[in-house]
Amino acid sequence: MTDVATLQLAAGKANAMTPEVLDQIERLIDGYEASAATAAVLTGYEKFFSGGLALPRIIDFDRKTMQGFITRFTEVMRRVWSCEKPIVAAINGHAIAGGCVLALMCDYRIMVDDETLRIGLNETQLGIGLPPAVLEPLRVQLPPLSMPSVALAGELFSPARAHYVGLVHEVGSDAFAKARMFGEVPPKAFAQVKRELRAGVAEAMGGPVEPWLDTWFSVDAQKRLRAIVDKMNK
Repeated sequence: MTDVATLQLAAGKANAMTPEVLDQIERLIDGYEASAATAAVLTGYEKFFSGGLALPRIIDFDRKTMQGFITRFTEVMRRVWSCEKPIVAAINGHAIAGGCVLALMCDYRIMVDDETLRIGLNETQLGIGLPPAVLEPLRVQLPPLSMPSVALAGELFSPARAHYVGLVHEVGSDAFAKARMFGEVPPKAFAQVKRELRAGVAEAMGGPVEPWLDTWFSVDAQKRLRAIVDKMNK
């Protein structure tokens, strides 16, 4: 019988990504890889898979500190991407920006059937770009025809529209059943194929982050980001 692990991210308001949350994600993957489980389901809590980067926590980071944070983000996303065991994302709630990125690191993505929820990469709407840790997996995870709306326009999608553009594979299905299916594949064969498929992208994810930092610290982006933080703090 296939042993499916549950990797639940439960890290405060909206599962927003702080340095500590990144550490928690890494620990979840470490524990999964060290376990006897042959497949895993990664999910969030309540109505949040992850709301993305924790803006109130990181908005005042200077350039050097922000570079360290995005480098750490890259390391952790690459850790999920390169895990040689199968991971199914059970997108139980909103998956915005960094939350969508986390889902894209998984082998398969299933979103709950709730049209009030949203998933997407809205960075360009905030005046910021996408670093290599996002762009490189995106190239292979989404159909080229979806790139204008997903990557360039920064749209947020309902589950049905997310399925249409390829951000998720299924809506409303049983993530554990899908994980069990993957877990029944002989593990050495699964690992070899996944490793070969993902190796080039994993390497490219470590590309330079300076162009992304330039957008983060642009006048326009800082104005937009700080307006969001002010609204969140009210």
